Amino acid sequence: MGTRKKVHTFVRVKPTDDFAHEMIKYGDDNKSIDIHLKKDTRRGVVNNQQTDWSFKLDGVLHNASQDLVYETVAKDVVAQALDGYNGTIMCYGQTGAGKTYTMTGTTENYKHRGILPRALQQVFRMIEERPTHAITVRVSYLEIYNESLFDLLSTLPYVGPSVTPMTIVENPQGVFIKGLSVHLTSQEEDAFSLLFEGETNRIIASHTMNKNSSRSHCIFTIYVEAHSRTLSDEKYITSKINLVDLAGSERLGKSGSEGRVLKEATYINKSLSFLEQAIIALGDQKREHIPFRQCKLTHALKDSLGGNCNMVLLTNIYGEAAQLEETLSSLRFASRMKLVTTEPAINEKYDAERMVKNLEKELALLKQELAIHDSLANRTLVNYDPMDEIQIAEINSQVRRYLEGTLDEIDIINLRQIQEVFNQFRVVLSQQEQEVESALRRKYTLIDKNDFAAISAVQKAGLVDVDGHLVGEPDGQGFGLGVTPFSAKPGKKSKSKKTFKEQLRPSTPPPKPVAFEDFKNERGSEINRIFKDNKSILNERRKRASETTQRINAIKREMDVTKEALNFQKSLREKQGEYENKGLMIIDEEEFLLILKLKDLKKQYRTEYQDLRDLRAEIQYCQHLVDQCRHRLLTEFDIWYNESFFIPEDLQVALKPGGSIRPGMVPVSRIMSLGEDAQDKFSQLQQVVLPEGPDSVAFYNAKVKTEQKHNYLKTMMGLQQAHRK
Repeated sequence: MGTRKKVHTFVRVKPTDDFAHEMIKYGDDNKSIDIHLKKDTRRGVVNNQQTDWSFKLDGVLHNASQDLVYETVAKDVVAQALDGYNGTIMCYGQTGAGKTYTMTGTTENYKHRGILPRALQQVFRMIEERPTHAITVRVSYLEIYNESLFDLLSTLPYVGPSVTPMTIVENPQGVFIKGLSVHLTSQEEDAFSLLFEGETNRIIASHTMNKNSSRSHCIFTIYVEAHSRTLSDEKYITSKINLVDLAGSERLGKSGSEGRVLKEATYINKSLSFLEQAIIALGDQKREHIPFRQCKLTHALKDSLGGNCNMVLLTNIYGEAAQLEETLSSLRFASRMKLVTTEPAINEKYDAERMVKNLEKELALLKQELAIHDSLANRTLVNYDPMDEIQIAEINSQVRRYLEGTLDEIDIINLRQIQEVFNQFRVVLSQQEQEVESALRRKYTLIDKNDFAAISAVQKAGLVDVDGHLVGEPDGQGFGLGVTPFSAKPGKKSKSKKTFKEQLRPSTPPPKPVAFEDFKNERGSEINRIFKDNKSILNERRKRASETTQRINAIKREMDVTKEALNFQKSLREKQGEYENKGLMIIDEEEFLLILKLKDLKKQYRTEYQDLRDLRAEIQYCQHLVDQCRHRLLTEFDIWYNESFFIPEDLQVALKPGGSIRPGMVPVSRIMSLGEDAQDKFSQLQQVVLPEGPDSVAFYNAKVKTEQKHNYLKTMMGLQQAHRK
């Protein structure tokens, strides 16, 4: 069993120009906050009104950045989750005080991201630092709205809405939501995509206190499962991190809520009241019954409130005098939460099937090693103990040096070492395959050929034909651009279609995407060809710049590893004693090779960085040419479209060569906005962000893909409605 510990509570004050300095004071240690109110003289001479309050907390965050908030509140909880400890981080406070900004942040700016995306990023960074474990990550996103449970990720194509309503179920392992979809995420970008998908489905409303007020409680859960790669280790650990964004409490008189918003506020205040009752009961050591089942919120968080997890409460408050009454209420809740104790413990499980297999393998290994020992009479005693992590790390280092050519051969000691050498070869190969796959996923959308459901969904969307080829024109990077006409059906070869000029003039103008494709093949063919040529050159330069940037980052990482190894060798030499010969320091061959390697890496870094600067200049020039061609292509298309389908037939004669109306003189009733596509925006963003902040690429990539998906769905719905009309 773990040791009991208090819940950590922090307070974050929303920045304001009208801060109540006379009423709110902070302690010198930034761990206490004092509230002072002036007495109400209207109550007369005998006035027992309380005017001073003091709250002792674990930290007060005033004018704190998102980075500081995460480092202070969440970093340790997330780090311990990979060691098997459950964690819960909860944001509580008045509506509009900044809970959602603290928990989620803004998706427009990477630096303003909140606790949730930073926690996902930290989890995947820590997984990369633990090659000795196979770690899987899953996520779910639950919304509690008006005492009803909703899955915010049910809009994904492969999930779909549930037939039966979701329910909260308890078992000896804890509390789980029956019917809530849990999604496996193999990389950081996939996790961000799920987060952004859920954020778009959240319910918000506007009132006088907050223009974008969350009208529901949301619980984003990260499930971690870590298996050791060591054959003799049957234990594996599981943990989960609950990131809870509570809806804000609000006074109906101040918020001015009416109708549906009033009903939502009633449910929100009621559930928060039940949450406070549960917290009061948990803080009372004499209480035996805790009222968790009073509402869905407390029931869903039963094993997180006072359970076997690391619990952190972040209370968001205003610093204004007008909101002081609600601020006091929030601070009282934080004080009560600080009285609650939890008992964090590692969640260890045993894989029975793996235990049996490991014992069988261990028995076979011992028999083989005994046979070798008996056959080699002149050998020393063989060590039959399992290899520890230090020995495995040394074998991994030998394998890498052998592959790099700095080690001629690997000394063989026993059979167990031979098998571990082959195992490390497999580990190195697997890491290289993951790097290649990760590089491909950054450029392309990969679909498994055996995933018939995904292929069918893409075909129904009209993105590929039955042979698997992209519909539309390729842009030089494997992306299919353009829209499939409604007449085109999968599995059938399209008949030779007539152009708009060969057809009779339609009674209603054709959809602009369809007309745009025809325009590019006829009147705008030349400018379209120039546009595609310039874009091809631009994409080639971007690709080279991206590859150069990746090489720069790889060289930088290798330089860091080499510096660390050099410092280790230097410290080892100092511990063993330094040797001098005629006043010159003597170093061993391995340290000398590391110095030469670091010197060569620095030279490569300078060369690659100069190449990247040259490529950026070329990309800027090529982008200017592409923008000019795009603008001209779209401008001429607008002119052609309006003159072809909106001008009466009796005026068409005037548009012919020699007529009185020149092209472009006809007024435009509507202007179609066809700006840069999402891939262009992401490519430009990548050139700016990647060299300075490689960690932000997955965040922005997921954001672009999510926006691209929703824009595509909106466009297809609009085209279908126009087609029905």
